[in-house]
Amino acid sequence: MRVLQQALPQAGGLRLLSMAVVLALTGCAVSPKPISVQERQATLEADRQAMFGSQEALSGPVTLQEAMARALKYNLDYRVKLMEEAMAQRQLDLSSLDMLPRLAAGAGFTSRNKDNASSSQNVETGQQSLVPSVSTERQQRTADLSLSWNVLDFGVSYYTSQQQSDRLLILQQRKRKVAQQMMQQVREAWWQAVAAQQLQTRIDSLLKEAEAAMEDARQVEVQKLRSPLEALTYRRQLLDVIRQMGIIRNALSQAKPRLAAIMNVPPGQRFDVAVPAELTLPPLTLGIDRMEEMALLNRPELAEARYNERIGTAETRKAIAKLLPGLEFSVGEHYDSNKFLVNNAWGDAGLRISWNLLNLFNAGPITRAANAQLEVAKAQRMALSMAVLTQVHVAYLDFQGRSRQFGLEKELNGVEQRIYEQNRNASNSGAQGRLPSILANANSVFSSLRLYQSYGDLQNAYGQMGASLGLDPLPSAAAGHDLPALVAAFKGAEQQWQGSIAGEQQ
Repeated sequence: MRVLQQALPQAGGLRLLSMAVVLALTGCAVSPKPISVQERQATLEADRQAMFGSQEALSGPVTLQEAMARALKYNLDYRVKLMEEAMAQRQLDLSSLDMLPRLAAGAGFTSRNKDNASSSQNVETGQQSLVPSVSTERQQRTADLSLSWNVLDFGVSYYTSQQQSDRLLILQQRKRKVAQQMMQQVREAWWQAVAAQQLQTRIDSLLKEAEAAMEDARQVEVQKLRSPLEALTYRRQLLDVIRQMGIIRNALSQAKPRLAAIMNVPPGQRFDVAVPAELTLPPLTLGIDRMEEMALLNRPELAEARYNERIGTAETRKAIAKLLPGLEFSVGEHYDSNKFLVNNAWGDAGLRISWNLLNLFNAGPITRAANAQLEVAKAQRMALSMAVLTQVHVAYLDFQGRSRQFGLEKELNGVEQRIYEQNRNASNSGAQGRLPSILANANSVFSSLRLYQSYGDLQNAYGQMGASLGLDPLPSAAAGHDLPALVAAFKGAEQQWQGSIAGEQQ
């Protein structure tokens, strides 16, 4: 009976404990809560302000340099790369802190409902030798302040910090690569916008003339002033012109929105581009040997490969450091409120050495794995160097081909424009009908479109030539980060860029 009476409170305590655990688990359960439409609407204006609110408004025709500056300053994808670099810098700061000694402070309080009493017994007889006694208070407060430093952890943290610093430099090279690719996109979109702006008026005028001629052709067919086959053939030719002009106009209408997206200009905003006075041929007189040397020195991908190789070297050293014995120094100050202690406050110092002897067996595989990683990094750099040299030669040949194609299109465009002028004069004087003039006008528009497309391809090949050499579109140091300073920097960089490609700077 007495055992049962003692067991009942324990059973009740178990039930209470079980209920408490169930309630705690129930309270920790989390159910999905989707974001409401009202909450999403509340963030729309803030998001729009974050995307477009902080940038300067367009104040005139956009030059190529201004388009590049706006893309570099306001493009959201480029902002992500800047944030990644800033985050890597913070991680480098944190990894540097791991090399510092560890300073730990602690305090505690304990309380018990019964005394921590104990007695002793004789080892030989098993009889109690001392009466139960107390050497610890029921309530006790403690405090500690200790400083420890592990030499092995310091060495490993040092190599880890070096690796993190190289990863930061890798992100900077990737940011260079993103900037080069973005400037290529800007250059391509800007020249497409130039073609669209130059041809839009001519296409609209040609469409109006063709539609007016189409209406006249319908009247001629209704009144049967011509044979049915001749009238239908005439209308088919006009419809073909209208169809082709409509396709071109639809394609050109997308050029400025693409450029606006790269510059982070709000969609739908109207703007003009600053059309150059003439289409000049970019200079390229640099020798192919000098191009290869510049590419191997300047390309961000090769710089990233070299940093990866250095990270591999540090990984090898870190693996070797982990095999060494660990030496730890420690000092500390302590306090205990226990009144039974003779000294409630005391200090201590220690020196401890530890070594995992199994590392003696693991040393070979660990070292070989680290060296294999280093060899892979070297092989990747060699393969990347070969790819870079190939890209230089391909870009050089492409630029030469685009230059020849542009020269041909320029001469052909001159011929088409003169043919159109002759047909227009003949049509205005009444020497011939309107159809030959309309067809000649359409051919001249096609020729002008091919000319601008060819020149845009030439400019893209020129930009790709600079990118294959690793030339940055913006100098490393600009006068400021505001838009006018960036525009001026891009103008100076363009001149330096052309000088480097033209071979004026060796």
